[in-house]
Amino acid sequence: MAKIMNYCPPRTGRLLLGMLPFILLIAVYLMASDARLAVNPADKLLPSIDSFVSAIDRMAFTPSKRTGEYLLLTDTLASLSRLAMGVGVSALIGLSIGIATGVIPLVRSTFSPLVTALSLIPPMAILPILFISFGLGELSKVMLIVIGIGPIIVRDIQLRVLSLPEEQLIKAQTLGGNSWQIIVRVVLPQIMPKLIEAIRLTLGSAWLFLIAAEAIVATEGLGYRIFLVRRYLSMDVILPYVCWITLLAYLMDWLLRLLSQRLSPWYHQSQGESNG
Repeated sequence: MAKIMNYCPPRTGRLLLGMLPFILLIAVYLMASDARLAVNPADKLLPSIDSFVSAIDRMAFTPSKRTGEYLLLTDTLASLSRLAMGVGVSALIGLSIGIATGVIPLVRSTFSPLVTALSLIPPMAILPILFISFGLGELSKVMLIVIGIGPIIVRDIQLRVLSLPEEQLIKAQTLGGNSWQIIVRVVLPQIMPKLIEAIRLTLGSAWLFLIAAEAIVATEGLGYRIFLVRRYLSMDVILPYVCWITLLAYLMDWLLRLLSQRLSPWYHQSQGESNG
């Protein structure tokens, strides 16, 4: 008798199983919404589907009477630009410092304690300091993301470098490679897919810091809009925005995974992964 742990459903079955929890959640929401609206038609906690459609049309497909802009598009572009800058800078810092501290003992002894200390500081606790130091513009929002996920990526990359087989580094030195050549030709190719993994794992935190910064000081952005309409209890706007953020985060994670598979197919094959 086959064990359930050895049964892998076909691709169509995996797709259906993946959709099942979402279908159940939607069904539960619709039943709860109908029940609340039957008691109080003006209830705002669980809006009807018609309310969602009207709100999405107003935010995404109808120009603002004040600015003439499509608010959802404007908010999305503003948030994605801040997120891209923050994650990009964090990845660059994580890669460079992580490899340096992992490969060079002198650098590790000097900077590793500082990186560890920075990674333990709650980023939200220093948010007022960032606003005072960098102002209320875009820089402070980007810096919150960098401080929030940068040290974590550095530590992860450092540990990944230290876990590389020591025999590879010894052989590279025996063949006459200098430190720079070993980093570029031996360490970097093996670390790149792990850097993308680290970015994927910290992406949720990056969104959290972005939304928090936009909620406090911003004039546009997905987090700004959510906290702006909360005073009116506009759940018909808040819930679609939350779903939109979730979809954007999922697409970013999927694109990063696809990029990693294209750049380092050998790594995913060694992990027993498939493209299906």
